[in-house]
Amino acid sequence: MSRHRRRAPAKRALKQTWVLIVAVVVVTVAAGVSLGLLASGDDGESSGSEQQGSAATTSQAASPTGPRGNPTPSPTRSYPLSKAPQIIPAVDSHTAARGPGWRPARGERVVVSDTELADEGKLIAGELGLTYAGRKNDVRAGDVRLALGDGEGGNPESYSMTVRGGRVAISGPGEAGVFYGTRTLKQAVHDGRTAPEGVVRDGPAKPVRGFMLDIARKYFTAGWIEDRVRELGDLKFNQLGLHFSDDQGFRIASSSHPEIVSQQHLTKAQVRKIVKLAQSRHIQVVPEIDSPGHLGAVIAAHPDLQLRNVNGAATRGAIDISKPESAEIVDDLLNEYAGLFPGDQWHLGGDEYQALVVSSPEASYPQLATAAREAYGAGATVADLATGWLNDRAATVRTHDRTPRAWNDGFFRNTKVQPDKDIQVAYWTGKEIGARAPVEYLSTGRKVINYNDEFLYYVLGEPQTFVYPTGERIYEQWTPRVLRGTTAVPAKYDSQILGGSFAVWCDLANSQTQAQVAAGIRMPLRATVQKLWDAGKPQLTWAEFKALADRLD
Repeated sequence: MSRHRRRAPAKRALKQTWVLIVAVVVVTVAAGVSLGLLASGDDGESSGSEQQGSAATTSQAASPTGPRGNPTPSPTRSYPLSKAPQIIPAVDSHTAARGPGWRPARGERVVVSDTELADEGKLIAGELGLTYAGRKNDVRAGDVRLALGDGEGGNPESYSMTVRGGRVAISGPGEAGVFYGTRTLKQAVHDGRTAPEGVVRDGPAKPVRGFMLDIARKYFTAGWIEDRVRELGDLKFNQLGLHFSDDQGFRIASSSHPEIVSQQHLTKAQVRKIVKLAQSRHIQVVPEIDSPGHLGAVIAAHPDLQLRNVNGAATRGAIDISKPESAEIVDDLLNEYAGLFPGDQWHLGGDEYQALVVSSPEASYPQLATAAREAYGAGATVADLATGWLNDRAATVRTHDRTPRAWNDGFFRNTKVQPDKDIQVAYWTGKEIGARAPVEYLSTGRKVINYNDEFLYYVLGEPQTFVYPTGERIYEQWTPRVLRGTTAVPAKYDSQILGGSFAVWCDLANSQTQAQVAAGIRMPLRATVQKLWDAGKPQLTWAEFKALADRLD
């Protein structure tokens, strides 16, 4: 009896222990689900479909079987299905997954599989407050790993970004693609948000995504230009055009012709710093010395090269291309600046040569007509001479392994001399005398870059018929195939359209300050790159896109 009485409390204690264990399991399951929901999503909110997915997974956690009767461990942590990262430009595709995603934390590493990616690794590490650890083969929690490898169709600007198991892996066939992957990650975690679980596969629709700045008519500080380079890099632009010679000024120091340089100008050291910063963002700086028009700053120091008509009147901004000295000075400059601007692109200008806007160029400029006949035979015209000038300047930059481009009004109909086939068309207007529709260039196989002045020209002071472009109009109405006006060229020419460039022109230079220009082009730049990265109809409405841009800034 006494032994039986002593065992009774032990049974009660055992019973209480089992109750406690069951309670702990229930609390653990509930806590796991709760933590999973708190850890998921970019902003702590879920769509209706996500909420349904979460509820289903929570039910599975409390059940011995999951979907289709598959065994599911219990207890387990649950996450809603991830959404694509909300960035500009939008990613091409995202394979959703369930998991906590990734958020930067101090002490975590950026590592590279290839030493060529050191610059990209150091940049993103510094931006996110991580440690750059260099080339490593080990794996640690929280790692961001950059590697050269797979990409979409071998496009060097494509990349994949995998967020899985609390780590991030970004890879692409080229360094540029890996860099763009880091831009996606940077935007995805902006303002304390979480990069969503899953796999991004992304790449641009167009290889040319440019911004052109007229620094000839208006002086922009080196610091302001550097700020734009950082902005362009984060948006995945890859070209910065600098128009630095015009009638109003010549804005970069010159050793071959220092006499032509404006008082306010960029030093070569400042330009090298801009170029280096641009290279770190995989942006090529494309220089433009426009000729044979728009050379007023050069002519001011060399008045003997000024083009004059039959009455001896000077023609504004135009150099006399019948004189060998005109070619010599322009080639001196092209050769000099080829050493300052690395890369494979060069803009030759070629537009608005005033000798060709009069009713009879041969009668108004007999010296040009004579030079044309001497060079190209009987019947040759001033337009032939201008085309020969363009070809000669193309030959000069070609010796530096550059691909030339020229404005569309530097190409002429019915000439004996044809522009070299490799000169790309920078199509900006259909308003010039004898305007040629874009299809005229495309049908001959020529490659075209879209600078459509109807959408992409930000002209200070809004002279003539120009109005400041809006991001909304670009976002909703423009595509790379809309080369002139508002009408798209046939889809069969899409592959010949290399991309496009938003342009700032400073016709009335004092109309806006640098800060006003930066603010005015902010949304147009974002809309332009969205349509160059993906020419299709955007998934977001304009209001949603603008709200996203505001959040990311």
